[in-house]
Amino acid sequence: MTTAPGQLPVAHQPPRHPLDPDPAPATKARAVFALGLIAALTGLFVGGVVPATVALQLARQARREAYASGGYLTGAAWLRRGERLAWTGLALVAVAVVTLVVIGVVRYAEAPFGQDFSSNVD
Repeated sequence: MTTAPGQLPVAHQPPRHPLDPDPAPATKARAVFALGLIAALTGLFVGGVVPATVALQLARQARREAYASGGYLTGAAWLRRGERLAWTGLALVAVAVVTLVVIGVVRYAEAPFGQDFSSNVD
């Protein structure tokens, strides 16, 4: 059998067993992506903590279910993207909290200490 340049020979798949389930998309993978997106968008407002933690917990469950399904649950790409977005949201929350703490410490250091009496008081 000859093939045209640049083409690969087609490998034939063995026939599937009739009782094998059809591959199905994992609904948790899309939920992880949606929650990760919300976490990344609201991360600077410190509101991204809750969706990010929920997304990471769902990602763990989805990975366990995908492993147990033997490859019949799809959606690994959505799961990876959602996890990345959730970690990005948590990083943005950390940046926002550190920035607020630094601003608070600087303002506290600039505030006058004790009572401020007028210049004619001993």
